[in-house]
Amino acid sequence: MLGTLTLEREQRAEVTNISPFGFWILAGDREYFVDFEEYPAFEDASVLAIATVKADAAGNLHWPLLDADIELLALEHPQDYPLVYT
Repeated sequence: MLGTLTLEREQRAEVTNISPFGFWILAGDREYFVDFEEYPAFEDASVLAIATVKADAAGNLHWPLLDADIELLALEHPQDYPLVYT
């Protein structure tokens, strides 16, 4: 008997606003704020680079033009995901 393969669908993610301090992203049914101070990879990025975001089935966000990723869990529970830059 052959097994079945279930393909997960990508979730929708959309940048809804950009300010001098960060940007808001709508992922699933929740909106999150990404602060440039906490995520400096986005601070000098173009509007196009920030707006070009993809979300996978698990809710991980990826910005291909910046080669940057953020897990939704890190935005939902930042205290559990301390940012460490080396």
